[in-house]
Amino acid sequence: MTAWALSLVVISAFIHATWNFLAKKSSGGTAFVWLYMLVSAVIYSPLIVIVILWTDVRLGWLELGLIFASAVLHILYAVTLQKGYQIGDFSLIYPIARGIGPMLIAVTAFFLLGEELGQLGWIGILFIVFSVFIFTGGLRIIREKNVLPAILYGLLIGCMIAGYSLLDKYIVSVTIIHPVLLSYGSIVGQVILLTPFAKKHWQEVRHDWKQLKLETIGVGILNPLAYILILIAMVTTPVSYVSPVRELSILIGAILGVVFFKENFGRQRIIAATIMVIGVIAVAIS
Repeated sequence: MTAWALSLVVISAFIHATWNFLAKKSSGGTAFVWLYMLVSAVIYSPLIVIVILWTDVRLGWLELGLIFASAVLHILYAVTLQKGYQIGDFSLIYPIARGIGPMLIAVTAFFLLGEELGQLGWIGILFIVFSVFIFTGGLRIIREKNVLPAILYGLLIGCMIAGYSLLDKYIVSVTIIHPVLLSYGSIVGQVILLTPFAKKHWQEVRHDWKQLKLETIGVGILNPLAYILILIAMVTTPVSYVSPVRELSILIGAILGVVFFKENFGRQRIIAATIMVIGVIAVAIS
């Protein structure tokens, strides 16, 4: 990975943890997702105009279909993420979701694509699994009913992260769709898909905009920015390198949850996040 790509991924990790922190703080649902997607579509519209004017944009049915598929995966991820944040701790769900994604990518590549993972890679996977065990508080999962749903949401979100990461890597590197165009097209697709829900729950939309305006604008700006930086890095860098390095956000997210939300098991979760980052890096090196 070049120094340029590495810097993009590290900056993205800080931005990603920040917008997830704002999303958790909002405690919003699907209406909140529609609002911040609409904000993103408006704010980034000048950027997409520049891309269209200064690059050779060619969109056929295949490209439009792939962008639509990306939008569907991203909207499932966004809605599920907000639901998870409504029922579970940020310092629990966020690290699990972000750690499981790269592991699934590595395992999928091993079994389906025949890529060698190596001994270090399997050790890294064991580190990730062990860190998840620490995140849950060990065997306390058996005693506390509210922990298991949060863990399941974290695992489900991690599966979605792996899914859209693999698809979007294919789109930007094989079909040569510009990263900004892919990101913006996905955002517009999500706004369109969620508009019927927004119209049906307009009072909820108005309430969220009135009460969560700062969080909405913050996520609307930072969410696409974090992913655009990742897509740019993935144009020339394998997803198996990019995905693990960006999970530096795991440790950042755990610290934010403990410091600002005063969530339980603070030191334990920071230690678990550190172990998970080591595991993810081991998978990447392998």
